[in-house]
Amino acid sequence: MTYVSPSQTRPGALGKVVAFLAITFAITWGVIGAYIYWPDAMAIRFGAISGSHPFYFLATWAPAISAILVVFSFAGLDGLRGLFSRLMMWRCPPVWWVFILVGLPLVFIAGSLIKGGPLLTPLPPEGAGALLSVMIMMLFLGPVEELGWRGVAQPLLQRHVAPFWAGAIIGTAWGVWHLPAFYLAGVVYENWSFLPFLIGNITLAILVTPIFNAARGSLLLPVLFHWQLINPFWPDAQPWDTVILVGVVAVVVWVWRDQMFSREGAVTEVIPGETRL
Repeated sequence: MTYVSPSQTRPGALGKVVAFLAITFAITWGVIGAYIYWPDAMAIRFGAISGSHPFYFLATWAPAISAILVVFSFAGLDGLRGLFSRLMMWRCPPVWWVFILVGLPLVFIAGSLIKGGPLLTPLPPEGAGALLSVMIMMLFLGPVEELGWRGVAQPLLQRHVAPFWAGAIIGTAWGVWHLPAFYLAGVVYENWSFLPFLIGNITLAILVTPIFNAARGSLLLPVLFHWQLINPFWPDAQPWDTVILVGVVAVVVWVWRDQMFSREGAVTEVIPGETRL
């Protein structure tokens, strides 16, 4: 009889990605699906769904919750400390900091001007404080997802495929993961078209990939990148923001093509300095 150690029975990187995605989709599609199929019953029992509803936060945090469960399952508390330590990693070539802090706002401003819109979102009657409050709340919505997409999925996928393809796979999963929200009344997605949104998600996931690798697996920069995408101060630029970003991605992929289409130098560690996950 051959002895098989516990480490030999653990799923590989792709198996962990599948587990991560399964948990992520189960949480979000379960919560949102309940409101789609039983809207009256859910509203009576838990209240109408909205962008500030606790269940909406739960559905949005699903990638982070899944990442925490996967990392804890295979690496324990030390693994979680390692994962969260990546939020403190800030060193990165200045070009990417400039792009996140200046370039992304300019994309939205340019897109808004093309469609005849304002430079910035008009202030509500309550003043700038109301927008600032929304901006702070947004930090605890979409950006938290990065614990999963870039925290777990990106490095594990980059063990098997080039960064470009890892970004494209994550972008596709990211977009499809949002699909139920397009059938949910009371949230912003109900007025959007899914296909342009999916293209935008794939574009953004590819765009953040060289930033992620240049920052050696930092989660801080992807979090800030994501936060800029939903910053309420930037004006509505649809669909021109997506058009501009597709052009930006084409330039970025061409300039950094050696890194984007090779696994050499790509970040593959979920836990810095460890290979247990």
